[in-house]
Amino acid sequence: MKKYYFSLLLLSVFSFSTFAQITPEQIDQVTEKAIQTFNVPGIAVAVVKDGKVIHSKGYGVKSILTKEKVDGNTLFGIASNSKAFTTAALAMLIEEGKLQWDDKVIQYLPNFKMYNDYVTSEFTIRDLVTHRSGLGLGAGDLMIWPDGSDFTSKDIIENLQYLKPVSGFRTKFDYDNLLYIVAGEIIHKVSQLSWADFVEQRMMKPLEMNYSVASYKRLKDTTNVIAPHVPVNGQLKVIKPYTNQLFDGAQVFILA
Repeated sequence: MKKYYFSLLLLSVFSFSTFAQITPEQIDQVTEKAIQTFNVPGIAVAVVKDGKVIHSKGYGVKSILTKEKVDGNTLFGIASNSKAFTTAALAMLIEEGKLQWDDKVIQYLPNFKMYNDYVTSEFTIRDLVTHRSGLGLGAGDLMIWPDGSDFTSKDIIENLQYLKPVSGFRTKFDYDNLLYIVAGEIIHKVSQLSWADFVEQRMMKPLEMNYSVASYKRLKDTTNVIAPHVPVNGQLKVIKPYTNQLFDGAQVFILA
């Protein structure tokens, strides 16, 4: 919920510029206020108008331990916002006629199996990305979090059959991570590129996102990357970066 209000705050201020000129000082003020209000270590803000960057600046620090300042070139891990890259990749393949949203998953991954045989046979690519599978919130996440290095994508796909649903198929929204790994495997199967290679070659490179990468392990230089933080009893704490390449879909590092 905090993320929602944080985004709303920034959007409301920047959309105001449609009606009146907003100054760099005003951007500074609202961003600094957001850092304090939402207890985040640092933010990078970019404003693009008519294809040109008119404001690019860092605020706060990359780590509460080192106190190094965020700048306009600091890389941020965008966590589950990376799921947007997965759905965009699928949409690109659909536009190219290589698959359809309502294609059955088992057409591409015969070893895919859910708890219920009917659900297995009817499960579509659309179902992979809409969080209505019937699985509970975060079902099976211990296979990928906090490390999950003992599991392969093949293991995860085959283990889905043991996850008992908590609601009817396509009846309820429950946020899911594992099915995005399945979606990534379909992207791999159809394009012959790994999820990370597809994102970098087909999306980032054409957009000249030259400093962004599809996972932490692909970073050639980690000196200007913000450290992950979590709130503990109201205080921020630095934690280790998530480096498991199995779940690349949550690891995109992007420049503001």
